Amino acid sequence: MATSPDDRSIDPADPEAIDAVARATGLPTPGVLAVIRLLADGATVPFIARYRKEATGSLDEVQVAAIRDASEADTALRKRRAAILASLVERDLLTDALRREIFAAPDLATLEDLYRPHRPKRRTRATIARERGLEPLAESLFAQDPALSPEKAARPFIDPAKEVPDLESALAGARDIIAERIADDPAVRAALKERLRRVGVIASRVARGKKKEAEPPEGAKYRDYFECADPVPRAPSHRVLAMLRGEREGILSVSVRIEDDDALEIIGRAHLRNRSPAAREVRTAIEEGYARLLAPSLETELRGELKERADREAIEVFAENLRTLLLEAPLGAKRVLAIDPGFRTGCKWVCLDESGRLLEHGAVFPHSGDRGRREAEKSVRALVSKHAIEAIAIGNGTAGRETEVFIRALGLPAEISVVLVNEAGASIYSASPIAREEFPDLDLTVRGAVSIGRRLMDPLAELVKLDPKTIGVGQYQHDVDAKALARCLDDVVTTCVNRVGVDVNTASASLLGYVSGLGPQLAKNIVEQRDGAKGAGGSKGEAGTRFTSRAQLKKVPRLGPKAFEQCAGFLRIPDAKNPLDRSAVHPESYPVVDRIARSLSAAVGDLIGDRDLRSRVDLAEFVDETVGIPTLEDICDELARPGRDPRAGFEAFSFAEGVTEIEDLHTEMSLPGIVTNVTAFGAFVDVGVHQDGLVHISQLADRFVRDPSEVVQVGQKVRVRVLEVDLARRRIALSMRSGGGRTGPRPDGTS
Repeated sequence: MATSPDDRSIDPADPEAIDAVARATGLPTPGVLAVIRLLADGATVPFIARYRKEATGSLDEVQVAAIRDASEADTALRKRRAAILASLVERDLLTDALRREIFAAPDLATLEDLYRPHRPKRRTRATIARERGLEPLAESLFAQDPALSPEKAARPFIDPAKEVPDLESALAGARDIIAERIADDPAVRAALKERLRRVGVIASRVARGKKKEAEPPEGAKYRDYFECADPVPRAPSHRVLAMLRGEREGILSVSVRIEDDDALEIIGRAHLRNRSPAAREVRTAIEEGYARLLAPSLETELRGELKERADREAIEVFAENLRTLLLEAPLGAKRVLAIDPGFRTGCKWVCLDESGRLLEHGAVFPHSGDRGRREAEKSVRALVSKHAIEAIAIGNGTAGRETEVFIRALGLPAEISVVLVNEAGASIYSASPIAREEFPDLDLTVRGAVSIGRRLMDPLAELVKLDPKTIGVGQYQHDVDAKALARCLDDVVTTCVNRVGVDVNTASASLLGYVSGLGPQLAKNIVEQRDGAKGAGGSKGEAGTRFTSRAQLKKVPRLGPKAFEQCAGFLRIPDAKNPLDRSAVHPESYPVVDRIARSLSAAVGDLIGDRDLRSRVDLAEFVDETVGIPTLEDICDELARPGRDPRAGFEAFSFAEGVTEIEDLHTEMSLPGIVTNVTAFGAFVDVGVHQDGLVHISQLADRFVRDPSEVVQVGQKVRVRVLEVDLARRRIALSMRSGGGRTGPRPDGTS
């Protein structure tokens, strides 16, 4: 068969495809066309959003990514359409009317419903009935002629040799054929699905034979779902995912249904023509077919839709939490003493310089009696003095609060910040290939301490080394579509890295790999050229050369013109001679900045330092065929604050003194805390007792809250009130209503 547009990715010259993506995204067609052309030319989402505003009409990263995703979905639809058409042509089943319907199908589900009646089938009751020659009888009954006697019409089809021994066998076979025809009717399926979406109910109950087994400990966590029902349109994502998980674990039985009478009425309106004896046979076929074919099939489809919707909502929650966590305020280039706490095995410590390089490591035992404590006090004071430590990072896991209390009691200078750091995922990093490559000769716990210290200095740079799913800021992340989750989280990490920008002379290969246009191999090549043949983790091999200008990136092996175009604007060289190399101004725009400076008889450096000088610039004078007002405005913003970090400033935080265990809590106690996770049903808050408490969505504010992310973000400092402490189940209920609230800005800098 000749290649058609359906066999390929979207062709930017195909107006039908461009219009389809524009309709799907609700974005202007010119912008959609520009994005698709740029993507086809190898541009990345961050590059398009940041440096091609004139072409796209200033679409942001979310909109550009939406166009990319809609384009891929349209391509999948077109490929499936082509496969279906080829199948129908091959079997001589394609009519003009069916062709028109197939090309008009707006999505894959509608397309599959149209193809369903013509799809090659496995051997069903209907195909068996056809093999027995009963299709003419089915046609006669389906016509519902008022004068037709079903028994009389069926008598000629009795044939024991064909396993049709009597009238009932003949009529039953004919009904099987009718039932399958009705079950495959696209219009009926569409009407029933619409009804299910509007008034259907997803319900769960204890699985048959599991009543006793569903008691603690096996099914305790599903007790709320032993008798549970939610309307399909309003079923919360976390409840849907919990029901489906409980079913997979054999504790629950889940169904998605509408009232049978409603369904039968919809089918009857479509296919019952009168009340004749033949129509009664058709009604019986409808009832049998609905129970046996339609209801299970539609339930499967609607469960899939509900799961997809729940996945999408859960992934959005995870993505927002991850974005906030990655953009947490960095401590910055400080000398850090980082501690991975422990009771029996002691506290592993590392000293890091301003760039995160390991200086020294060892262990102290402050929780092993008076002697161990005295020796630990002496060691820590000596380390602080020897390495001019400016901050102390302590992992918040086992013995974290106890170690924090020990450090604060040392009477160290007040300017030394003592910070509990969320160590989620640190152990995963410690055993990872990245950690082994960085520190091949160090113990896992020492690597973990390094990660804790670096996470305080720059959360983004350290967290990119981890699989986002291990960071612990998701909701049912193990239940959602793994591919969709990975795609979304990768987008989030890429967005954050490129939004902040990367120092090419200090960044790890893991961080550089997320820069627009690079990827793992080019990132490794950059590190090897910068640090020598052994890279940042080794001390032997050919010496490297620090980058002093962006132009030097062109000498990195395999970093060609396209990769340079995509990455250059997101890479920073803080001590470069050319001040623009320190900024987010793209090298392609350097000539226009030079023109602006010359027009004012000034140097580029003067533009950066002189607000009055910049105010004299008339941007309209510098517009040409490649540079428009959006780019010129971005350039001016960047000249005002070159290389600025969009993250909020670091703010120290302390938990309540004397509260280190869950037993220290009591109702109505008011405490400072840090939000560790945001879900669809509320937020989890660390109050320093080794067990996060839950602020239910109803307790987040004195007003109705539809979405918890409207009120809180991961990493946000809040004040909470203790509502209830369940020591047996280690559960803490908290409130932010009347007496609780934020104690500082959100991680993104908003108040």
